[in-house]
Amino acid sequence: MKRIGALVLMGVCWLALLSPSVSAAQVRRATSAQPPSAQQPLIPIYKWCEQQYEVPWTLLAAIDRYAELTKPKDVRAAAPYYGFAFQRSAWAGMDNPNPDDIHPLTIRIFRGIGADGDHDGVAAPWDPWDRIPVLARWIDEESGEDDAETAVWTLFQDPVATERVFAFQRIFDRWGLDPEGHCFPVSKRYNYSLKATFGAARSWGGRRIHEGVDIFAGYGTPVLACAYGYVELMGWNRYGGWRIGIRDANNYYYYYAHLSSFAKGLKPGALVQPGQVIGYVGSSGYGPPGTSGKFPPHLHFGIYRDTGRHEWAFDPAPLLRQWQRLPQKITLPGSNA
Repeated sequence: MKRIGALVLMGVCWLALLSPSVSAAQVRRATSAQPPSAQQPLIPIYKWCEQQYEVPWTLLAAIDRYAELTKPKDVRAAAPYYGFAFQRSAWAGMDNPNPDDIHPLTIRIFRGIGADGDHDGVAAPWDPWDRIPVLARWIDEESGEDDAETAVWTLFQDPVATERVFAFQRIFDRWGLDPEGHCFPVSKRYNYSLKATFGAARSWGGRRIHEGVDIFAGYGTPVLACAYGYVELMGWNRYGGWRIGIRDANNYYYYYAHLSSFAKGLKPGALVQPGQVIGYVGSSGYGPPGTSGKFPPHLHFGIYRDTGRHEWAFDPAPLLRQWQRLPQKITLPGSNA
């Protein structure tokens, strides 16, 4: 009798495998790419998962954000939904003959990680009520004694990705998922002039192009954070002199160069907000540490976009002209204002 029951169960399982895995409506749903703003409706799911699995909702959001911003074209074509995409074999089970399986029963039989989180009878990786709880449960199981860093490393296999995910989490913890607002990068209370020099030729240190614009101002003019983000880099560069790099949670990198000094107390990893003083205009660079005065004082300001595969600069002048029209509220480092 037990043998007959087992055979019946196997028959049901193979019937499920042979039946269509995805309906036409589900295909349309899965192949409709969603804009980054699609993350806002996911907040209740992140917070529900935090209660269920004790994984911070901001960490789940940070993983999804970084995965979405760096998703390669081939992965986006296969998984156009917002956020982190599990490998099909992991979701359905390594030995599952149907890598696109969305049936909870057969996924469990083949020890896949996919699950039906909203109890609609389907374990669909594009359904956030299925995908995000699976992600939270997996992190909870992988992290062991609160070692979430190991779990994130396992997801991305990349130290840069791991660092940025946790930095994004800190931004979300401080200001929420999408803090709004930007600021012109020098204090408008001082005299300055913006020179749109992006793409111009440069010769010092070898032939290259100017990957930014120059904002000429007097020595000591306060330099301001232009966005909500964190200090990813600060120190000396023979081209840029004393420089600071700030990255926001949309993976834009803002590069400030030729500073005379940094704001007191500012350190790598510090969170910054628009209008916060991060340094002062100078003319440092074009030589060993401390070199200064080889050109008039100015701020070199550049913006870079990073896809996870490569990074490139684009002309920041249009954005700077928009930011020029915005009011400035200047704060000192460490201020919560």
